[in-house]
Amino acid sequence: MSDDLIAIRKKKLEALREAGIMPFGSRFEKTDTFLNIRSAFEEGRVVKAAGRLVSLREHGKSVFCDIKDHTEKLQLYLKKDNLGEAFALKDSLDIGDIIGAEGKLFKTRTGEITVEVSSLTVLAKSMRPLPEKWHGLKDVETRYRQRYLDLIANDDVRKIFSIRSRIITQIRRFFDERGYMEVETPMLQPLAGGAAGRPFKTHHNVYDKDLYLRIAPELYLKRLLVGGFERVYEINKSFRNEGISPRHNPEFTMLEVYTAYADYNDLLSLTEELIYNLVKDMTGKAKIEYKGKEIDFTPPWERISFANLMKDLYGITTDDKLETWVEKLKKKGVEIEGTKISRTKLINIIADLIEPKSGAGKPVFVVDYFTELCPLAKTKADDPAISERFELYISGIEIANAYSELNNPIEQKERFEEQLKVDKETSDSIDEDYVRALEYGMPPAAGLGIGIDRLAMIITGQESIRDVILFPQLKPE
Repeated sequence: MSDDLIAIRKKKLEALREAGIMPFGSRFEKTDTFLNIRSAFEEGRVVKAAGRLVSLREHGKSVFCDIKDHTEKLQLYLKKDNLGEAFALKDSLDIGDIIGAEGKLFKTRTGEITVEVSSLTVLAKSMRPLPEKWHGLKDVETRYRQRYLDLIANDDVRKIFSIRSRIITQIRRFFDERGYMEVETPMLQPLAGGAAGRPFKTHHNVYDKDLYLRIAPELYLKRLLVGGFERVYEINKSFRNEGISPRHNPEFTMLEVYTAYADYNDLLSLTEELIYNLVKDMTGKAKIEYKGKEIDFTPPWERISFANLMKDLYGITTDDKLETWVEKLKKKGVEIEGTKISRTKLINIIADLIEPKSGAGKPVFVVDYFTELCPLAKTKADDPAISERFELYISGIEIANAYSELNNPIEQKERFEEQLKVDKETSDSIDEDYVRALEYGMPPAAGLGIGIDRLAMIITGQESIRDVILFPQLKPE
């Protein structure tokens, strides 16, 4: 960016001040959004419009310019006869300035809805020129690092984040209408638990105590089931101190839902209903295209048995230990370093193996997970080696995870202890208070987690999680 261009804008700013005009104005009362002004056009109606200047076209003693708000563009007509001395203000304007205007609506000979300006106000002088070809900003690094420029330049990007906001609104409405209560649980936790993952660690000075940014809110939400709330949900920020990829960001948004007196089959149906309704509400149809393939969200969705898949593809059964899994996976060409593998890494490998199987034309529920992979889930009554759990994959992307919750405190503590033996990567202690809570009695229940960022990717047709997170984590500049 040329320093000369910035210097020119600074001179214009000083010229405004010398003319007694504040280059950074105060409150301005807009009549309405530009979309509403255009859709409810009424010849001669006086409006007050404010937005960013995006084009400027001089025609002798008159100027046509376009300003833009969060909904639409609106044309302004500046005429010397109407503005008098204030018409000279045009010489101090630049593309990117935020201005306010008052005047009457009319249509030009070409039918363009326009404001005939009688009063013009500078609300914020833009000190930096917008990037060249700003109206089609493509540079990915600039788009993510300077999201404000991305939002200015790309209408489609603003639309994506508008849809994301509506998705969250609809999720709240869905659960509120079904008698669920929205709650909040701690982001800073004394123990890293509730899910597999490496935590972010910090320190609280007053208590001289290490704390962790939550991996998941699960154990706190289930404490609320113990306390007597039977239907709770939380739209939460969670954190994993792990890699960054098109599907992973260290900070992400999750929906977690817990239902007393239910099991994972109940939540399977609830998940189908929720996502089907969201797709219909956001797109107006049950079938959408993602990565060149059509996905039909009309229930019922497909089911795949994890246990059968592992047996058929890799010869892995519920009798095998983790070390045997490694041997059998290696024999089938799966790349694993060394002879040992943590539970977290193993889950990621298995997820990668399953995801291509779910790239068909419908969402896919993967069921029949080995109990060894599910330390917080109930086992099937007729086969303790298999857990009552499902994961949902859409176009090869893991979207949801749910299971019938283990509410036996004795078995839960044994599972935690076994987990510590095989996976010290993410935790080195047991949440004894959670076990104590279970000892007071937690009703049979089922829990569901849905990745809102990934779901937004599917619904808006984006292939990178960075395109649905306003400010994703990036490498330092």
